[in-house]
Amino acid sequence: MKISGLLTSAGINIGLCVLFLSLYSVLRKQPQNVRVYFGRRIAEEQDRLRGAFILERFVPSTGWIVKALQYTEEEILAAAGLDAVVFNRILVFSIRIFSLAAILCVFGVLPLNYFGQDIKHVRIPSESLDIFTIGNVGVRSRWLWVHCVALYIISGVACILLYIEYKHIARLRLLHLTSATPNPSHFTILIRGIPKTDKGPCSNVVDDFFTKYHASSYLFHQVVYKVGKVQKIMTGAKKAYNKFKHFKDNTVDQGCRAISYRCCLCGASSNSFKLLSTEFEQNRCKAGNVSSLNFPDEECTAAFVFFKTRYAALVASEILQTSNPMEWVANLAPEPDDVYWSNLWLPYKQLWFRRIATLIGSIVFMFLFLAPVTFIQGLSQLEKLQQKLPFLKGILKPKYMSQLVTGYLPSVVLQIFLYTVAPIMMLFSTLEGPTSHSERKRSACCKVLYFTIWNIFFVNVLSGTVISQLNVLSSPKDIPIELARAVPGQATFFITYVLTSGWASLSSELMQLFGLIWNFIRKYILRMKEDTEFVPSFPYHTEVPKVMLFGLLGFTCSVLAPLILPFLLVYFFLGYVVYRNQLLNVYRTRYDTGGLYWPIAHNTVIFSLVLTQIICLGVFGLKKSPVAAGFTIPLIIGTLLFNQYCRNRLLPLFKTFPAQDLIDMDRDDERSGRIEEIHHQLHSAYCQFADTGDVPLEKIQTVGRDEDQGSSSGDSSGKETCEDPRKDLSHPTLKGLPVSRLQNAVRSLTFLIRLQKRGLSE
Repeated sequence: MKISGLLTSAGINIGLCVLFLSLYSVLRKQPQNVRVYFGRRIAEEQDRLRGAFILERFVPSTGWIVKALQYTEEEILAAAGLDAVVFNRILVFSIRIFSLAAILCVFGVLPLNYFGQDIKHVRIPSESLDIFTIGNVGVRSRWLWVHCVALYIISGVACILLYIEYKHIARLRLLHLTSATPNPSHFTILIRGIPKTDKGPCSNVVDDFFTKYHASSYLFHQVVYKVGKVQKIMTGAKKAYNKFKHFKDNTVDQGCRAISYRCCLCGASSNSFKLLSTEFEQNRCKAGNVSSLNFPDEECTAAFVFFKTRYAALVASEILQTSNPMEWVANLAPEPDDVYWSNLWLPYKQLWFRRIATLIGSIVFMFLFLAPVTFIQGLSQLEKLQQKLPFLKGILKPKYMSQLVTGYLPSVVLQIFLYTVAPIMMLFSTLEGPTSHSERKRSACCKVLYFTIWNIFFVNVLSGTVISQLNVLSSPKDIPIELARAVPGQATFFITYVLTSGWASLSSELMQLFGLIWNFIRKYILRMKEDTEFVPSFPYHTEVPKVMLFGLLGFTCSVLAPLILPFLLVYFFLGYVVYRNQLLNVYRTRYDTGGLYWPIAHNTVIFSLVLTQIICLGVFGLKKSPVAAGFTIPLIIGTLLFNQYCRNRLLPLFKTFPAQDLIDMDRDDERSGRIEEIHHQLHSAYCQFADTGDVPLEKIQTVGRDEDQGSSSGDSSGKETCEDPRKDLSHPTLKGLPVSRLQNAVRSLTFLIRLQKRGLSE
């Protein structure tokens, strides 16, 4: 690719960024878009924008940038959680290290690459980008020591910054543990693999085991039930009630009629629905005899076990409970809002098979993705593509067409294919059987990260065809040499990828295109009310891998092709502003991993550094510079030793909690008298079914009658009549809805759940 092609791609993406940023600064001021761009603040603070016509609303501005930069780290921690702070520190680390690398390599290494050989240079726009890479440096050049020194400086400063950030985030994690309000998950462990015996139901087995072996610290337990249908009914009832809350100025007719129609296949008649003649008191009597939730068949081989102190729960989660490691498996419980209930009933012995199956599925999907990547590489290598397909010569003859195809189209096509990766990896992570939402998202983050590094970096670097890739993989000892030959040549594609997937995707993230379009369709086409309950959470499983991939490209190309560094710096600076704005205004934090994304980022940076050093070692070998190659080997060893030191010194703080801090917290609670209150709160902390209470549907005015209710319908109608008809909850499209039936159903389910809770607490 020539400089003109790169400038074409840069011009298109700069234009898109300016357009999107300008549109965002206007659209965010419109009252109808308030829930798209201020979802978190609306949900938590009930802020609203003014609806009057103001000219300022239609003028682009940069005020949002100033506001995003004004927030401190403490405010981000309080508003978005520790994971948001970790993501922000990843961006800060990237800005610092690549600012140094840009200054060092653009002004020190890039001129040496450009004048590396004694050739006649043409005008800059007509120059090939390969002229600016280390591939233009002559064999046995005496200037290769400059590249080696730059590599040493970048690696050393990166390790120092990594250690500083690691210590800072570890301190924040401990501060988050000790300064937070009492967390029920610190007193709770999740037991899986409970053996089935003839002694009775699962609840008795758990109680007998912990009363016998943890008598001094055991408090009580709560068995997890396999009752997905009941949970769906409760969720549906709550959603229906939430819709009723917004109905106004109309009445709901109780004269509900079923619609009869004839089947097209068999000719039998059917009804759209059928009202069952069940009364609340009958349900109450049936529930009073025996609760279906107490049947042993509905119980699951998992339970939450609560302890009197945090330290006792930590000890119980770390030790092996029995001589059979597959039974009585204990782990610290996730936070109540983080529990992934639908996976708790999975048999523990089945999890290893699920993990192997998802691993195989992920690997197969990674190799299936070779086809589009190979096609994209054909677009970036225009000369080879024209030789294979002669009819393209006429189409690509205009200069602007060749610049568009080589400079912009490959990265756009790749980005379109990459949109399918995150949902598939999230599905694989769900099938693994995680017990928490954060664990599922973190597992998906690792899968997406491995996928992007393999397909975006290695496959693009080593690709010509799939067969050539397999040949490279069949001889691992030649991989450093092949990487040394291929990375400088692929730097042009990586630059365009940064422009398209980096700059343009940040603008798209800021605009919230999907949310904006859905908000328009929901309001003006479907005429639906605003969904005040749904606010999206930050997609760490897509954004963390994206940032780490750009970091990998920056490290590997810093010495070999420094021209990518200015484009990367623009991405990280823009991302720093955009992501702060999104975390503080758009996304709501429902659960938090406690900073566990940082070890993923640390390991990726170390991998990037070692890979860069190995590639430079291969380049120095190809350029026949034994001095530079010899000095690179100690650098690789030193980086690995630094990583091992961090694993021993700081990583254990992210795997478990310090006993010293937990014991101090327990003693403070005992001295202050809060321990009894905490124990009381534990009884309602992990509720498998949300307690809706008595859903207040009494404010619905009903007209007509419900034929199936008989004489009791009159009483219900009398109770449901509202004194102020202007405040009636109603909707013109819901005529004929059996409100009293829904009310009785909700009350019956609530009664069953309260019976379950009463039985567990006793």
